[in-house]
Amino acid sequence: MNELALIQSQAVRAEHANRVDVLDKVKALSLLPDGVHATTELVASYYEVTPEAIDQIVKRNREELSGNGYKVMSRAEFESVIGDTLELSPQTRRVAVFSRRAILNVGQILTGSQVAKEVRAYLLNLEEVATHEQRSEAIDRAQLAQARIELLKAGDGYLDAAWLRLKIRIQTAIGLGEEPEVDHDDLPLYVPDFLKSKGLKKAQIKAAQSWFGRRLVKVALAEGRTIPEKRSEDTASGSVRETNAWTRKDLPLFEEVWDMYYAAEHAPAPDYALFGGES
Repeated sequence: MNELALIQSQAVRAEHANRVDVLDKVKALSLLPDGVHATTELVASYYEVTPEAIDQIVKRNREELSGNGYKVMSRAEFESVIGDTLELSPQTRRVAVFSRRAILNVGQILTGSQVAKEVRAYLLNLEEVATHEQRSEAIDRAQLAQARIELLKAGDGYLDAAWLRLKIRIQTAIGLGEEPEVDHDDLPLYVPDFLKSKGLKKAQIKAAQSWFGRRLVKVALAEGRTIPEKRSEDTASGSVRETNAWTRKDLPLFEEVWDMYYAAEHAPAPDYALFGGES
C-alpha cells in the first residue's frame, strides 16, 4: 500500500481508523480540558496549517469525518460538555469539535502538511521516521496518565464510583494513545456550566450555584431519585471542593429545578417595540 492510496480511498482509511496512537508518536497533541475533543484551531495547530485548510477538509469529507467523531455543538452544549475554561467570542454560537479518530482522519487526507505526511507514514508502518524526542513524548504521556490514574484510585471509597470509573477510563485511553470511549450521558454535568448555559453572569452563578445544588438534592429526594456520591471539582479560585457527581443523564432534573426556582426570575425582558410601544 502507498500513501496515495491512503489519501484517495475512504475504504483504505477506514482500515486504519483506530490507529489514533500514531498521533502522539508523530507530535504532542493538544486537546480540550475534557481530554477527548479538539477544536478546528487545535487541529490546525497540530498539522501546522491554517484553520481554513481544516475547514476545506471538513467541507469535502464531512460524512466520513462525522462517522469518526466530528460534530458541531451549540455553544450551550459545548460549555456543558467541555466546560467554560475556553474563552469563546461573545459572537460564537456553534463550535466544531474533533475526536481523536476525526483528527487522525484529517491527517489521512490532508496534503501540504509535513505532520500529516508523517502520520500517514506511521499508518503505513514506516515507524523509523519517529525521532527519539517524539518517542519520549509518548512515554511521558503514558507516565502522566498513570500518575493521574493512581491519584484517582486514591479517592476510591469517598468519591462517586461511576465518576471515578469514567475519569480512569479516559486517562487509560489517553495513556495508550487511544480514543476514549465515553457515553455522552456519562459525561459530568456541573452546576456552574449549566447556569452559564442559561445566560447567567459570573457573579450570578457564584451567588446561585450553592442553592441550586441543594435544590437539586431536595427535588431528587422528593421524587425518589438516587443522589450521586461526591466528586472533586476545581473552582475558579484554584481551590478544590467536593460536589455531587451529576452527569448528563441528570439534565432533565437540572431543567426541572431551573423551571421551578429560577426561570421566572431570569426570563428575558419583553421587547415592547414588538407591540408598538416606545423603544
